[in-house]
Amino acid sequence: MKSAISKITLIAGMILIGMSSVVSAQTKEFKLDGKTFGMPEAQIYTEDYDGPTVVGEHLTQLPNLAPLNYEGNKHHEVRIDIVVQEIEVAEGVRYQAWTFGGTVPGPVLHVREGDRITFIMKNRSDEEVTITEPSKGGSPFMNQVANNPYQKNKPGIMPMPHSMDFHAGTVAKDDKWRTVGPGETIKFDFIANYPGSYIYHCGTPSVLMHTSMGQHGVVVVSPKEGYKTGYEVDREYVIVQSEYYLTKGAGDLYTYDFEAASNNNPSHVVFNGHQTILHDQPLKANAGERVRFHVSNNGPSGTSSFHVIGGIFDRVWLEGHPFNEMRGMQTVLLGASSSATIDMIVPEEGKYILIDHEFVDAEKGATGTLKAGPRKK
Repeated sequence: MKSAISKITLIAGMILIGMSSVVSAQTKEFKLDGKTFGMPEAQIYTEDYDGPTVVGEHLTQLPNLAPLNYEGNKHHEVRIDIVVQEIEVAEGVRYQAWTFGGTVPGPVLHVREGDRITFIMKNRSDEEVTITEPSKGGSPFMNQVANNPYQKNKPGIMPMPHSMDFHAGTVAKDDKWRTVGPGETIKFDFIANYPGSYIYHCGTPSVLMHTSMGQHGVVVVSPKEGYKTGYEVDREYVIVQSEYYLTKGAGDLYTYDFEAASNNNPSHVVFNGHQTILHDQPLKANAGERVRFHVSNNGPSGTSSFHVIGGIFDRVWLEGHPFNEMRGMQTVLLGASSSATIDMIVPEEGKYILIDHEFVDAEKGATGTLKAGPRKK
C-alpha cells in the first residue's frame, strides 16, 4: 500500500515539475530586486510602412526633453526608423549620414525608471525619406525638426544593414540587437530598469564606422522618486558630445575617413551634432535659476571634460543615477558612452560657455553657450 502511494506521489510530483517547466518556458519574464527581466523574443519582418520616421510622444529633438506628464509606470510604443540624410555638421561641411530618425544625434527618448518600451525600427536606407516637413502622427521630434532643421537635411539613399543597441536595455544582444537589412523591420521590448542617461547606437560591425557615420542618440531614464535635492529645477537640457571623422570627397560632400577614425583623430568634435548650433541657438536661463544638463559623451572614441566657464556644478549624478551624487565639481570627466546629470545655479546675467576642457576638442567645435537673462523677482 505504501509502495503504491509512493508511486502515485512520485508521478504527481513529476507532472507538477513538468507543468512548472512548461510555464517557465512560456513566461520568460521575471522580477529580481524590483527589476524586470526576460523579454519576449524580438520579431523581424517586412512591412509597407512609409510614415513618419519617429513616432512616440516622448521623443524630442536635442536639446529638448519631453515632460513626463503621467503617474506610475507607462508602456511606451516607440518607432525610430533608419534613414540616410545629407546633413551639415559645420559651415561648408556636409556628408551623407546614416541616421536614426533623420538627424545626428538621433531623437532623445525620455522615460521613467520601470517603464516598458516596445521599440520598432525599419531599415529605410534604400529609400529617400524627407523629414523636414510636418508629418501627421509623428513625434514631437518630427515637428521640432520641421520647425528647426539646423542640419539642413536632404534625403539620400545608401542601402546598408543596421541594428539598434540601447544601453538602457537589459536584454540579450544576440536577440534584440540583431542586424536588419534594407526593407526589414525589427520589433522588441525592454524595461528601463535603471535610472540614468544612456547612449544608443548601431551595433553592426564596424561599430566604429556606424556610430561615426551618425547612428547614435540618448535615452534619459528619470528615477522613480526623482533626485532628492529639496529644490525644483527651472530648466532641463540634453547635451550630446560626439565626433566626426570626415575628409573632403571628390565632389562637394565630405566622406568617412577610415584612417582618422582608426587613429582617434576626429575632424570635428561637437555638441548636439553641429559645430556651432549651441552658439547660433544658445541655451537660455535667468540668473538665480537652477539648470539641469543631461550630458552624454557618445564618442565613439574620445573622452570629454565637460565644464561651464563661469559656473560650478552644484550637484552631479554620474551616469544620471541618484546614488552617484557628487557636489561642487568644476569639470566632469566622461569616457566614451559615459554620462552625467548636472545641476548648476546660474550666478548672474551674462553668457556662460559650455566647453570640453580638453582644448584640442574645444578647438574642433566642442563648445556652446548658455545665455542668462536678469534674475526674475
